Amino acid sequence: MVSAGDFKNGITVQMDNGIWQIIEFQHVKPGKGAAFVRTKMKNIVSGGVVEKTFRPTEKLELAHIDRKDFQYLYSDGDLYNFMDTETFEQIALAKEDVGDSLKFVKENEIVKLCSHQGKVFAIEPPLFVELQITESEPGVKGDTATGATKPAILETGAKIMVPLFVNQGDTIKIDTRTGEYLSRV
Repeated sequence: MVSAGDFKNGITVQMDNGIWQIIEFQHVKPGKGAAFVRTKMKNIVSGGVVEKTFRPTEKLELAHIDRKDFQYLYSDGDLYNFMDTETFEQIALAKEDVGDSLKFVKENEIVKLCSHQGKVFAIEPPLFVELQITESEPGVKGDTATGATKPAILETGAKIMVPLFVNQGDTIKIDTRTGEYLSRV
């Protein structure tokens, strides 16, 4: 249990049949009336953000989140298969559980599976990946002074915007959090 007066950014709590992460909090002491804690909380399963106020003495149950390394093996129709890197146990997750989180991940790469009480709710890909461009139009000569970009399709099927000097067949580095091009490799 944690009281609202002891909130810190990043802790996860159970509330209203959901698991919430505290994004930001503020202790407020108005001139009149009792003090309270104003928070901004994110539902870690659905991604929704709410603002909620608590009395400093209110207590909430802490939620324990497991983050474990798994190797992404392959996709089989609507199932994505992963292997625990320590026990070599394999699990399969449905397409709706995986969502968009594997669009920059190749087979056999290591990802983190986040779970609460055995139920996986998120997949964290590596922060940076190196992927090859499979499809991209050639850049137009003389059009480089504006910092223009063009669409490119990666080997995982994801589409991103790249600078004009990047060509089909090049290997590039991508930030998986934003989906932005970083550099050529």
